[in-house]
Amino acid sequence: MNFLKKIFSPAALTFSFLLLIYTLYRSEIIYYGAQREYYYNYYLISSALIFFSVTTFFINHKIKEYLIILVISSLLSLYLFEGYLTFKELNEKLPKNITSKEQLYENQTGKKWDKRTMVEIYQDLKKINNKIAIPVAPENYLNLSKPIFPLSGISNSETIYCNENGYYSIYQSDRYGFNNPDENWDKKEIEYLLVGDSLVHGACVNRPNDMASVLETLSNKSTLNLGYGGNGPLIEYATLREYLNINVKKIIWVYSETNDFRNLYNEMNEKFLMNYFDDSTFTQNLKLKQNEINNLAINLIKEKEKEKEKGNDVESFKFKLIKFIKIFNIRILIFPAPAPELEFKKILELTKDLAIKNNSKLYFVYLPTIGRYQTASSNDDYYYLVKDIVKKLNIPFIDINKEVFEKEEDPLKLFPFEEYLHYNVEGYKKVTETIYRLSKD
Repeated sequence: MNFLKKIFSPAALTFSFLLLIYTLYRSEIIYYGAQREYYYNYYLISSALIFFSVTTFFINHKIKEYLIILVISSLLSLYLFEGYLTFKELNEKLPKNITSKEQLYENQTGKKWDKRTMVEIYQDLKKINNKIAIPVAPENYLNLSKPIFPLSGISNSETIYCNENGYYSIYQSDRYGFNNPDENWDKKEIEYLLVGDSLVHGACVNRPNDMASVLETLSNKSTLNLGYGGNGPLIEYATLREYLNINVKKIIWVYSETNDFRNLYNEMNEKFLMNYFDDSTFTQNLKLKQNEINNLAINLIKEKEKEKEKGNDVESFKFKLIKFIKIFNIRILIFPAPAPELEFKKILELTKDLAIKNNSKLYFVYLPTIGRYQTASSNDDYYYLVKDIVKKLNIPFIDINKEVFEKEEDPLKLFPFEEYLHYNVEGYKKVTETIYRLSKD
């Protein structure tokens, strides 16, 4: 205890200053001051800790002893709770019935469940096809110093996506790196153009089972899919600004309850993207820069392979351990990212104006998260907030929870093995049939 008493004050002061310096680094260098509001709490905490550390130099030994016991007990409790949250997070991500799920898939298809990671299957297929690719989502470029900010993936390549149904979905990307038959860009008229995140992108199913393909089948008219996994509202608006053609009749804006507000919060801290928000004339002319986009994406894939080899990728134990040490889950619980309500409203206003100028009809589709159907209760705060904004802007609101999932005896049947984030083939079909029915002229 005497040793702890001697080092406690210097150690506490050193830690407090390091926390302040790290906060400054994250806030002012990594995010260029764009997230000061979020880091304000950490400035307060580090400043308070510095003041506290200085005072510990002047208290008597008995009080310091009690203080050391209190600090150690608090840290132990903190990490025990972080351990619980980490375990809970990992448990939620794990398949609940992996043996029965794999057996069910094998019984249905006669095939074995593909257990490879995306990087592993990419490395395997690259040996026989050098035009294979994996999605490099626009969100991967957030806060990176790049000459452009890509809004799509690698063009004209077989692209491996994801596995929630026992197999990896693979699609041939078009000339701009989206999930479309390339010839659709040459059609005289496009009935539907979709923007959104992974559910629009076509996560974990193959054509013709993704939303855009189902819409094309139902309407017998051309569609374009500008969705990409991880997109939030600002990236989706920017994508429309870069790739919207004058021949588009209907724009289907697909909002994901799962993460769209969180994604928007992150996107707002990207200065490059905020140019679209602040300047209605801003453009990167990305249609003319696909080679540059391809090269940037290929380099990021190579970096991802290296991270996998080093054990630094998000699936690794090392990555999870760093999150645990930094008490990531507790911090998110205490300091959640605020809902960027005003910015979201402005983005929808800008999108509506863009649609009007393009003589296109705009529809807003609200997709609920699977969490609504896994628990007895759900938080509807964002639902009512978003619905109110859309209604006030007089944009047609298509409520997929009300129109599809509430009518199902078991809504989870529309998700792969009743547990994964995205839809199965039947789920995509029913959701898209509803969009088609409610957006017909």
